[in-house]
Amino acid sequence: MISAPYMQPVINRFADEFHAQGVRFVAPAVHERMEEADLLPIIDRFDGVICGDDRFSRSVLLKASRLKVISKWGTGVDSIDRNACEELGIRLCNTPGAFTIPVADSAMAYMLALARRSFEQTEQMRDGGWAKLPGVTLSECTIGIIGVGAIGREVARRAAVFGARVLGHDPVEPPAHIIASTGIEMVVLDQLLRESDFVTIHCDLNSTSHRLINRNALAKMKPTAFLINTARGPIVEEFALTEALLSKRLAGAALDVFEVEPLPRASPLRGLKNVLMAAHNSNSSPAAWERVHRSTIDNLIRGLKEVTRMAA
Repeated sequence: MISAPYMQPVINRFADEFHAQGVRFVAPAVHERMEEADLLPIIDRFDGVICGDDRFSRSVLLKASRLKVISKWGTGVDSIDRNACEELGIRLCNTPGAFTIPVADSAMAYMLALARRSFEQTEQMRDGGWAKLPGVTLSECTIGIIGVGAIGREVARRAAVFGARVLGHDPVEPPAHIIASTGIEMVVLDQLLRESDFVTIHCDLNSTSHRLINRNALAKMKPTAFLINTARGPIVEEFALTEALLSKRLAGAALDVFEVEPLPRASPLRGLKNVLMAAHNSNSSPAAWERVHRSTIDNLIRGLKEVTRMAA
C-alpha cells in the first residue's frame, strides 16, 4: 500500500521497478493522512506500506496480520506505534535528514518575513496605503532554537550568518564544532523563552515534547516575540497560542503544522493577521522529494527481501 500523499501522484513512474521485484501496489484515496478508522478495514491485505503521517496505532498494527515492513516517507515516525512494531516484528524504516535544508530555509524565511514585516507592508499597500512600518534586522535579535538536531543546527548556521545571537535548548549537547561554528549558547528552556525574539521549534514529537509550548511557556516569552513551528503541531498547545495572539501577549507566529490537520476552516488562527501559515509544507523541495521517493522505495524492497530471507 502506498499512502504517502507526495508519492501517490508520481507512483506510476516506479511501477516497472515494483513489478520487476514482484511487488503489486495499490494507492488508496488519501487526504493528508489515513486515520485509524481508514486503516483498520484494509490493513490486513498488505505485506508492506509506504506511508506518510498515517495513524498506525497498536490497534491497526495488531490487525495487520501480513505486515512486514513500514517504510515512512520522511523522517518523523510519531504517528506510528514503534513499540508495537518491535513487539510484532514489523520493520520500521524512515529517511533521516530528508528535509533538513528546506525546513531550515522555511524557518529562516518566516523569521525574515516577520522581522521585516513583509506581508504587513504588502497588505497595507494593496489597501492603498503608503505607511513605512518599522522593522528589525536579525542582527538585532536573539533567536532561540528548541531542538538542536540536524534541522536546528542548520537554522543556527543560517542565523549566525545574519549576525543574530543564537540560543539553543536540547537534552543532548551538540558537538563542539557546531557550537564553535555557530556561536550557539546552550541554555535551559526558561532562559531561551525569556530572552528570544524568535523561538523556532525543531524537536521531535514525543511524550516529553507534547504541548511543550503551553500556556505557561508562552507566558515567559516577550510580548514582542514570535513563535515559529515547522516541526509537529502537538508540540504547541494551539488554544493557548491563539489566546496569546488574540490578547497581544505575543507579537505573532508562523505555523506550518497544527494540532489538527488539515487546519479546520473554523480555526480562529485563519483570521489572525499576525500569523503566517502554510499547509504542512516546509519540506517543499522537488529535489528532496525525489531523494525521498528513491530511499523510501529502497527501504521497502530491502526490508521485504531481508524478512523473506530470514523466514526461509
